Amino acid sequence: MVFSLFVLCASAAFSFWVMGQAGAGDIAATPAPPLAAARLQAAPDGIATAVNVTPVPESTWLGHAAAATGIPVRALRAYVSAVVTANQAAPACGIGWNTLAAVGFVESAHGTYGGGSLSSAGQASGPIVGPSLNGAGFAAIPDTDGGALDGDAHWDHAVGPMQFIPSTWRIAGMDGNGDGAADPFNIDDAALSAATYLCGHGGDLTTARGWTDAVHAYNQSDAYLRQVRSQATAYAAATDTVQ
Repeated sequence: MVFSLFVLCASAAFSFWVMGQAGAGDIAATPAPPLAAARLQAAPDGIATAVNVTPVPESTWLGHAAAATGIPVRALRAYVSAVVTANQAAPACGIGWNTLAAVGFVESAHGTYGGGSLSSAGQASGPIVGPSLNGAGFAAIPDTDGGALDGDAHWDHAVGPMQFIPSTWRIAGMDGNGDGAADPFNIDDAALSAATYLCGHGGDLTTARGWTDAVHAYNQSDAYLRQVRSQATAYAAATDTVQ
């Protein structure tokens, strides 16, 4: 299972490289999975903030949902916060946390690939680096970052919990935790970047066409599309939070 996850990671790296140029509309639209809701932590009464505050899920809901789905609490918190932020930035998107979580599961088992874990700050315990994209069974993508992210100055590798290749991270990477840096190995940053990427390529993810285009832009594989949809549907059912 872990090996198959990593094969899909490398495929995702290729689709990030082409940046959706192949035309996702060429494949048949797959119905979007149910849209799962989440309970968010309420803002303190009577307190106004001068800056945007990252929305976070309510702690009791978070614990129950994590237990029901098997998603690590720290990863689920990042997914929920990321989709709320992405939907606020693009109200027509309608991405559900269960779709983002399904992508995170297929890409790196929520940052736990190889026995790893996420710290309380959302940092992967070790570098999550995909296979060398040297053309031997995968796309051939020469190094674009001098090995800064993937440790390879010859060929690129997909990196982090959401498996971005360095050149795409340079374009799509975002600061999801407000620390002033965009780090592909941090689940908050990676989740927000992935959610925003999906919204940008799908438009309205509540529609079959929009959802299919978004996921296909992330990974141009029908098997990947089916696996993400199946996992997203299972997450919605497990939490009984279908909107």
